[in-house]
Amino acid sequence: MQEAELIRKAQSGDHDALVDLLRSIETSVYRSAYYILGNEQDALDAAQEVLIRIYRKLDTYQEKAKFSTWVQRIVSNVCMDKFRAKKETVSIEEHELIIPDRNNVEDEILLTGLSNDIQEAIGKLPRQYRMVVVLRYLEDLSYQEIAEALDLPLNTVKSYLFRARQQLQELLYDYQKGGIG
Repeated sequence: MQEAELIRKAQSGDHDALVDLLRSIETSVYRSAYYILGNEQDALDAAQEVLIRIYRKLDTYQEKAKFSTWVQRIVSNVCMDKFRAKKETVSIEEHELIIPDRNNVEDEILLTGLSNDIQEAIGKLPRQYRMVVVLRYLEDLSYQEIAEALDLPLNTVKSYLFRARQQLQELLYDYQKGGIG
């Protein structure tokens, strides 16, 4: 069943369609929240809150924007609320990168280390940069969709992404040189 059909059925009261719809987005919601908030527990809390909000507000969704953009806006709002409540406490936990081809252990170790470095570097970005990076590179939203999801002007999104990439490049260079730990 296609997403648009699931949404229509869920909006008309089909419980199974609603469950299928929520299941189809839960991984994306968690991943976005994790990279924005920087730790597993906050991301789990945020993801749960996002799914509840979607459940309660699905009838307000109109097809003016893509469903994924609407969902990411809710994720962003929930994460912003959590930032305001916590006053920017960030804890990055180490996670394994799952690699399908396990033939080369050295490559696996290098990729896992690189993944951890990237994850930690993203966690060190200012909140507004972190959010646009997550939406662009993890959720694969267009600049316009990011602007809509975060309620920002398109040029601001472009500027944030440019500055975020510069900062990530500097941070990752420092990691390679062993300058940050």
